[in-house]
Amino acid sequence: MCIGQLGNLLPHVTLSANLAQHLMPAWGLSAAEGGLMASGYAFGYMLAVPVLTTLTDRIDARLVLLWGSIVSGLATMAFGIFAQGFWSATAIWCVAGLGFAGAYMPGLKALTDRLPAGDTSRAVTLYTSSFSVGVGLSFLVAQIIADTWGWRSAFLVTGFGPIAMVVACLLMQPRRPAPKAGRLLDFAPVFANREALGYILGYGAHCFELYGIRTWLVGFWTFVIAHQGAPSWLSPVVLSFCFAVISMPASILGNEAALKFGRHRAITVVMIASAWVALAIGLNATAPAWVLALLLLFYGLTVPADSGALTAGHVGGGCLRTSRRDAGSAFDGRLRPVGAWRLGDGRRARRGRRAAERKRLAAGLHRPCCGDRAGSVRVAVGADGTGAPLPGSASVWTLTVTSMPS
Repeated sequence: MCIGQLGNLLPHVTLSANLAQHLMPAWGLSAAEGGLMASGYAFGYMLAVPVLTTLTDRIDARLVLLWGSIVSGLATMAFGIFAQGFWSATAIWCVAGLGFAGAYMPGLKALTDRLPAGDTSRAVTLYTSSFSVGVGLSFLVAQIIADTWGWRSAFLVTGFGPIAMVVACLLMQPRRPAPKAGRLLDFAPVFANREALGYILGYGAHCFELYGIRTWLVGFWTFVIAHQGAPSWLSPVVLSFCFAVISMPASILGNEAALKFGRHRAITVVMIASAWVALAIGLNATAPAWVLALLLLFYGLTVPADSGALTAGHVGGGCLRTSRRDAGSAFDGRLRPVGAWRLGDGRRARRGRRAAERKRLAAGLHRPCCGDRAGSVRVAVGADGTGAPLPGSASVWTLTVTSMPS
């Protein structure tokens, strides 16, 4: 499953990896338009994931995973062939995100349905952390191919990646879920379960932060090279690959810390640390390149460190016993496009001081959201910071984000 997921993720950031260097100059896009185009992937994911994940209560998750992987790969190749500008690219990339909605959480369901009874925390964490390795490969392959043979070739090549998951699905033993009564899209149990809702909100905030930096990492480092200079070996390809790959051990270690010190405490510490690193980068975007490189690599550790803990707590903590627990992906899907677009359109980024206050406020919500004590569920979303302009644009690159512990 982890190998299959690496293939499924090969197209994942192909657009983001080539956005600032290839697509925006070719089509004359602003930073806001670039962010919106990249958000199309998450928008398609958001629309499809409530239906596709809930459908795994009725049919074998393997089938949803199989067809989602096929759609993801075909849509990625279609981007390389047919995309001609903002609208066509956004529409095709939205279909690719729709396919991925049938590939990620249904893949997790297919995995957990086939695991033996007992603690699934480490297996789930390995699956979710392999996401980071797949993203790293996507950054690496997409940029190398685009620089060598053009960006269209990058989409065509990475579109073959999901074949690995198709093969994995064909090798799985069928497993039909027990018949379920009631409506297909009945999310009342999700909203009634305070612990599940807390993890959902926490993961949504995690994705807001994660997809913002993944969308604009290459563009930001291109700006740094152009204005501050950097060693020739520290190219956007190298930095983005390292940023993604170090996320895997960070996610695993974050979950181990959650098992040892307590899930709520570990998630809270990681999210607060991540917020301060984001503030440091956004407010010091003109610092020397080596300082920013170290901060970005540290950020590459803090951003994903809560992912495994959040997912394992949600899946293995008894929040919900059916795939309705995965309906929370709809919430994280809503924050993914906001993260990518909001970082592109940073004209309102002068509210940096208020961002820190919102962050500190949001950081205190982990106990009310879920845990052993009752409390009200509150949501704090929307923090802005300041950064540096992207090349060729008057927009401001914003890295400050709001994270929300669960």
